[in-house]
Amino acid sequence: MSYDDKVIRCFLTGQMQLFPEPVASDEEEAACFLEEVDAKVAASAAEVRKYFKDEGVDLEGEDPLSQSEVFDIGDGRYLIVEA
Repeated sequence: MSYDDKVIRCFLTGQMQLFPEPVASDEEEAACFLEEVDAKVAASAAEVRKYFKDEGVDLEGEDPLSQSEVFDIGDGRYLIVEA
């Protein structure tokens, strides 16, 4: 999957919400990391919820959008990074 600049910057600036220390120091490293973990870009909040449901993840009533592996790109899309 190819990630656009907005997705890459979103992850690069927000990676500490998921990891205790940075896993990427620049956009190139961030793009490589996202490709390695096969991160998903969801077109909407509904698609994020469907993704978690389809994966069989039990969030015990919590909203999938509040999970540390979900990044709000800021344009209605969401990045899901399974680490």
